[in-house]
Amino acid sequence: MPSTLAALLFLESLSKPVIWAKPSFMIPEGKLAIIWCQGTHGAAEYQLHFEGGLSAFKRPKSPGMSNRVKFPIPSMTSQTAGQYRCFYRSGELWSEPSDPLDLVVTGLYDTPTLSVQPRPEVISGEKVTFRCRLETATSTFFLLKEGRSSRPQRRYGNIQAEFPMGPVSTAHRGTYRCFGSYNTHAWSFPSEPVKLLVKGDAGDTTFAPTEHTSSDHWDSYMLTTETRFQEDPVLWDHNVQNLLRIGLVFLVLVALVWLPVEDWLHRKKSQERASRASSQECRRFRAQSPG
Repeated sequence: MPSTLAALLFLESLSKPVIWAKPSFMIPEGKLAIIWCQGTHGAAEYQLHFEGGLSAFKRPKSPGMSNRVKFPIPSMTSQTAGQYRCFYRSGELWSEPSDPLDLVVTGLYDTPTLSVQPRPEVISGEKVTFRCRLETATSTFFLLKEGRSSRPQRRYGNIQAEFPMGPVSTAHRGTYRCFGSYNTHAWSFPSEPVKLLVKGDAGDTTFAPTEHTSSDHWDSYMLTTETRFQEDPVLWDHNVQNLLRIGLVFLVLVALVWLPVEDWLHRKKSQERASRASSQECRRFRAQSPG
């Protein structure tokens, strides 16, 4: 029984919530940002924490029907950029914190320039270096490749930073932009796009085309990158964890029901055996008694 109680206590702990931002983790200054937090369908309250302190709390409009809430930021600024986490409460229990969400504001400084050396068209196996320069003095530079799964690369410098890359392969093909920054969460305007074209094996005489790089495409990228990449796989894992927990709860409940039943059956059989033995003893006693 102690092991069963320990299992129940373990199952009472709540799964970690999931946090993400839309339209992206990068939000231009003055634009709307929405932070989403997803818990479980039994969640009664959600809390959003900013830089370690409570920022906002919200209760679902239809408890039990929805497992997520949103925290809107009407106008993104350097004061609202930073690291966010969320929690949720179910009954009297609070969940552990979500993974951190680093929300970045862009468009605070001048526009940097981005170039690639030795040239933007190279052969697979060569090395290239991206150079990001911002005349306004800064301390940190970020290089980002357009695409859902792209993660920013970081380098440090006063007015310029280099991003060596290679030996490159066709996987490095794509459109790159860079940002300058004074801190992790406040970035400059994006640079103009630079396309890296990588020719494959020796028999490949053409450079594969890359995606369109107009400002409209960059806006579309800002609306799609990171959000689905963050949300879908993690939510799937979150749902799998919930199914496993439900399965474990069911098994524990079955065990809790079966153990008393098994104990009752055991005692009943023992009593029946004792009763039969007593009856047999009485019959033998009567048979041996003189008439």
